[in-house]
Amino acid sequence: MTNLVISFCYSKFGDDMKVKVIDEAHEKDLEASVNQFLSELKGEVLDMKFQVAVAVSGEDQIYCFSVLILYQ
Repeated sequence: MTNLVISFCYSKFGDDMKVKVIDEAHEKDLEASVNQFLSELKGEVLDMKFQVAVAVSGEDQIYCFSVLILYQ
């Protein structure tokens, strides 16, 4: 699905489309990083995709919170 979105946006916006990936270990850190990026962004957000990955290592659970931002 993400490839379809990227293909559509590229054909519509051409070389003006850019991608930013932000990855954090905690959801509050991701929220702060995304808000910081958006506050400094001069262009327009075309789409955002959010994902959470979980892994188990022994007795520990490892979380990975990430967002892909397509912008112009």
